Amino acid sequence: MTTVTTLLTNISTLVTNDPALGEGPLGLVHNAAVIVEDDRIAWVGPAKKARAHATDTVHDADGRAVVPGFVDSHSHLVFAGDRTAEFNARMSGQPYKAGGIRTTVAATRAATDAELSANVDRYLTEALRQGTTTLETKSGYGLTVHDEARALRIAAEHTDEVTYLGAHIVSPDYADDPAAYVDLVTGEMLDACAPHARWIDVFCEKGAFDGDQARAVLTAGKARGLLPRIHANQLSYGPGVQLAVELDAASADHCTHLTDADVDALANSGTVATLLPGAEFSTRAEWPDARRLLDAGATVALSTDCNPGSSFTSSMPFCIALAVRDMGMTPDEALWAATAGGAAALRRTDVGRVAPGARADLALLDAPSHVHLAYRPGVPLVSAVWRAGVRVGT
Repeated sequence: MTTVTTLLTNISTLVTNDPALGEGPLGLVHNAAVIVEDDRIAWVGPAKKARAHATDTVHDADGRAVVPGFVDSHSHLVFAGDRTAEFNARMSGQPYKAGGIRTTVAATRAATDAELSANVDRYLTEALRQGTTTLETKSGYGLTVHDEARALRIAAEHTDEVTYLGAHIVSPDYADDPAAYVDLVTGEMLDACAPHARWIDVFCEKGAFDGDQARAVLTAGKARGLLPRIHANQLSYGPGVQLAVELDAASADHCTHLTDADVDALANSGTVATLLPGAEFSTRAEWPDARRLLDAGATVALSTDCNPGSSFTSSMPFCIALAVRDMGMTPDEALWAATAGGAAALRRTDVGRVAPGARADLALLDAPSHVHLAYRPGVPLVSAVWRAGVRVGT
């Protein structure tokens, strides 16, 4: 089979996320070039040293920056319906409560497979245009055996990073018997859903599932070969982070309300603290303290939490800007969290970096530096995207 080779050259600043390849934690290479062979990065280095490499295609970056494709490790894309009224009410002074999920559950159950699949495709395409080349998404808006299984089947048609979230909230059908719903989630529903998912998740929060229920859900999933992650400590202090560390979850997501013990647990574990600033933006809630986590030595990821209720954005650049402005992160830290951090939250080593052997996922910025992602918020700076070596955007 013939190898397809592409040279990207005249790159002002290349972020590799590999300190062995360049300056600092981001492994910055100035006046750089990248050689792609088929779907993998083959070579990275100074542009003047790339001329000896034979290539099939040459792309001139014209003095612009290149960063790894963003890795969005937390989203909820299998849904139908609209929650504009809820958002409007919230922006008019009414507080956010998790119960709004039930509105989306009703609409999602009523939607056809084709409608749900089209929605997933729409938002994945929207994210890809903005530089996201790896994206996790969850079920959680069906809450019946049939609807959760079909949500995961549909999600798996679009991405490899699929999460079973039957424990999003207690199904309205079991409002008077939460224990029976936990039995369903860990029994018949898990049996139907496990073949379509890689991950299992639970919303451990007041109004959703307590620590004991969350432990039951995650341990049942682990027994079926699913890897745990958890919605933790979003709306209040709670047991979610400690449970995530105890069960070696890949990620504890939200992490807004943390005790010192929670921060220490994350810093001394393999569990990534995934922060979702779009949720705080859209609910006018307290911002997570990224600086506190980073200073303690925790691994931090950024993600969109794209969902119709509390964070209806697919833009990783927007989340980077929020993290820098309101969460105490530097532009370098925020970009790392949105790329390599997201890869760590998905326990992936083939994405989130631009280094030999990694998947060739690249975003070309219409700017000389990655710092512009925070410096110019709201501006569509991603001008081209390569996913697995194929150019997919202009």
